[in-house]
Amino acid sequence: MGLIEKLLSGIQYLLPHHLLSRLVYAFMRIRLAPVKNSQIALIGSMVGVAWEEAKIENISEFETFNDFFTRELKPDARQIDPDPLAFVSPSDGKISQSGRITNDRILQAKGQHYSVRTLLANDPSCVEFTNGFFTTVYLSPRDYHRVHMPLEGHLQRMIHVPGRLFSVAPYTVRQVPNLFARNERVISVFDTTHGPMALVLVGAMLVSSMETVWSGVVTPPRGRKITHGDWSRHDIRLARGAEMGRFNMGSTVILLLPPGAVSAIEHYESGDDVVMGQRLGRLR
Repeated sequence: MGLIEKLLSGIQYLLPHHLLSRLVYAFMRIRLAPVKNSQIALIGSMVGVAWEEAKIENISEFETFNDFFTRELKPDARQIDPDPLAFVSPSDGKISQSGRITNDRILQAKGQHYSVRTLLANDPSCVEFTNGFFTTVYLSPRDYHRVHMPLEGHLQRMIHVPGRLFSVAPYTVRQVPNLFARNERVISVFDTTHGPMALVLVGAMLVSSMETVWSGVVTPPRGRKITHGDWSRHDIRLARGAEMGRFNMGSTVILLLPPGAVSAIEHYESGDDVVMGQRLGRLR
């Protein structure tokens, strides 16, 4: 298994990540009904989509495959943990890793760590997360692809970091060093009553677009320079459980909280399933 993982991961270094993602971007937006309906029916069946949770259940009502992929759920499909001091999962998916940040280092996989400073592109909030807490959630193609707030926050900054687009499938995460700090990502830094909070949407191979509710589509277009946006004067305040963004294909979300904010964390093993709104821990 280790040799196969190394081979599959090694091949990715040679692939044209952004070209493949641009092709998928076009593929996901075909409006010809017979084509897009076939796409939705085939892939939805292959990955095991829970159709009964979707607000739209008739595939012909989706304008494109991407509309299906970023589908809205019925109002009662997800419940936010009722404890007002609970911070919750920002998305459906599987726990990749979670726990305490050791100085500047976040656990990526067994034997693999990466830097908070590099992940956040040297944002001033980096020092606040030293010895804090993190949760990494991997979204597979079957999952609900909207991202929500783990707790209430006031948006301060949004940073777009261009980069590679390695797959974020578990086998790649185990094999590619510094994966989450190398891939393209959209970083949102919020001020909360418990200190700063960072939500990092990590792009991946075939993830053709990421967007936020306040700025719309962030990628594409793609650039080569890091862009910093100051949103502190726009008074964008989002409640716990409110939608903050989405992936137009699956990827990974990383939540960072400072050490003084958290009183307890739930115990999760790598690979455990979570749903948006499920308790990840409790605030002080």
